[in-house]
Amino acid sequence: MYPVPPRPETQGLTETYVGNWLAKRGNREKLVLASKVSGPARNNDSSIRPNHVLDRKNIREALHASLKRLQTDYLDLYQVHWPQRPTNCFGKLGYTWADAAPAVTLLDTLEALTEFQRAGKIRYIGVSNETAFGVMRYLHLADKHDLPRIVTIQNPYSLLNRSFEVGLAEVSQFEGVELLAYSCLAFGTLTGKYLNGAKPAGARNTLFSRFTRYSSEQSQKAVAAYVDIAKRHGLDPAQMALAFVRRQPFVASTLLGATTMTQLQANVESLQLELSEEVLAEIEAVHQVYTYPAP
Repeated sequence: MYPVPPRPETQGLTETYVGNWLAKRGNREKLVLASKVSGPARNNDSSIRPNHVLDRKNIREALHASLKRLQTDYLDLYQVHWPQRPTNCFGKLGYTWADAAPAVTLLDTLEALTEFQRAGKIRYIGVSNETAFGVMRYLHLADKHDLPRIVTIQNPYSLLNRSFEVGLAEVSQFEGVELLAYSCLAFGTLTGKYLNGAKPAGARNTLFSRFTRYSSEQSQKAVAAYVDIAKRHGLDPAQMALAFVRRQPFVASTLLGATTMTQLQANVESLQLELSEEVLAEIEAVHQVYTYPAP
């Protein structure tokens, strides 16, 4: 699907660029390479995967296309980008009751992924934008039918969206499904660069107006409070936000979205930052006021 926002003319280019880079370096075995298969179209993405379900045929097609673009014969991790069934992901807080059964069951999807794992094209299986129900269902089916268990979940997690802590954190601890956290800076919002209506040239929310997930009034108030904490303690707001995510016991890795070398350097330097108990207490105080401003 990538890059985002998705368009037919750019779909898959991210993998193509990574594949060309890998081919030139010649060190594929030293890297952990992951990709995804998208579920049925959502919102404005219908041109990318129109009416594609998570069955064997479509997973095979997506996987083989990814392997070709990436110029490799296997992936270390292959993830279901979002569920087949309708869920409260992508900015939706509450679950909406769905009467219709999904066209493809989780067992169908897991059996298809298992086939490609046993063929050596996938090493491990993961999910993304999933719920506690979905993760536990995958694990139950794996145990019942002697299929591989999912090992990771790639969901949003940040100071503005700590919903993973409700349900999924417990699943992570006791079932060993670790979080690959994305949107750790909430589309850059937690840097503070969009405060007071600012629209920096070239920034994501300036270029793409569809990304409003972290732009609510409550989100802006929360960001202002977190930025204030960082400044009073002599911290970079982005580094503080990343350090908070990294310290969580259920987080296996944080995904970065830097667009400049300066941003990348600052993100990497956050690995050296350990937040003090005073800073953590102030973060929790803000969280009590603005609990889930951007689900």
